[in-house]
Amino acid sequence: MAGVSSESLTTALGQLEATLPTASLSLAQELFSILAVVDSSAGLRRSLTDPSRTGDEKSALVASLVKGKVSAEAEAVVGRLAAARWSDARDLGDALETLAATVVIAVAENRSTSGNSVSGISALAALENELFSFNQGVESSHEVQRALAEPQAGESAKVDLAMKLVPGASEETKVLLRQAVVHPRGLKSVKLIERFANLAAARQQRWIADVTVSRPLDTAQLERLQRGLNSLYGRVLNINVRVDPALIGGVRVRVGDEVVDASVMARLGELRRQLAG
Repeated sequence: MAGVSSESLTTALGQLEATLPTASLSLAQELFSILAVVDSSAGLRRSLTDPSRTGDEKSALVASLVKGKVSAEAEAVVGRLAAARWSDARDLGDALETLAATVVIAVAENRSTSGNSVSGISALAALENELFSFNQGVESSHEVQRALAEPQAGESAKVDLAMKLVPGASEETKVLLRQAVVHPRGLKSVKLIERFANLAAARQQRWIADVTVSRPLDTAQLERLQRGLNSLYGRVLNINVRVDPALIGGVRVRVGDEVVDASVMARLGELRRQLAG
């Protein structure tokens, strides 16, 4: 996915983020069910991605299809998605799949931060491990591969087989496994699971702070750093500290795609750029 489709997906993920703290698996399941409807009709996909139609027209079309059948929240998510611009008709379905999987992953993240747990990374890591376990189970058995690829096999049989490969799997993992074996959308199930695992890994990075300092920190400094970063990001972060004497002074922090750079070197570099300009 590239160009305008990539921009539309980025916008949709940003809009979805506000709903994720209270998201439920039922929302993800509704989004996956709407995806199945969209995938079942090439004419519908063309209508929902037709550049000659206004965003309101495309949102209204979504409403006519799903109103009363799914929650208002699911209808709103898909309506906004349809109103966006897409380079290719398939990109809309790919984006909807990404949003649904992101909801599932966020539910695991939220479960980690409730009760006495202090970090959102534990259930995310467990989810990712369970997805990898499924892929390892499939790739280690030609018999399983044939069973999952058999077009005549029933959906329930494929789902039952998938669950046997990951005994004790979380409810979030079960939702993603079911989607992968029942609606792989032209991919091998392991490839779709790999895509879901990558989304989970990216979500984990929001909970990890990679910190570079110019010299080792003592216990008190580490505690102050932990408190400061927790306050800055509004969550309890896992901190990885690396010492780089070339940094000269200060600290550089990366959380996900965001970099907070308070190093002396960065300030000197900015000064040099100003003088050169």
